[in-house]
Amino acid sequence: MMKKENVIKDKSYQFALDVIKLYLKLCEQKEFVLSKQLLRSGTSIGANVQEAQAAQSRKDFASKMAIASKEARETHYWLRLFRDSEICEEIDFSDTINNVAEIVKIITAIIKTTESK
Repeated sequence: MMKKENVIKDKSYQFALDVIKLYLKLCEQKEFVLSKQLLRSGTSIGANVQEAQAAQSRKDFASKMAIASKEARETHYWLRLFRDSEICEEIDFSDTINNVAEIVKIITAIIKTTESK
């Protein structure tokens, strides 16, 4: 039996792994404060998506996905702040910023579809 693909679950999990790697790079650059915020919000996206999979109702599912959306938007903010502040110039944040922007779009579409049913 083939397992049904869950794009947002897979993307948010891979994104969390990427954020962990980025966090470690930032720590190597002696950046500990903002990087911790990034780690928390960036790994929380997938955790909330995962939690939504066990939602008790459509409303509960939409609520959990809305939390994931907020975390993704916060992560986007921290990444842009890193990029624009140039405190870690050696690190290219563009792919990570693009990935989280895509995650925001997917989650937004999921929420709209869920709420319209």
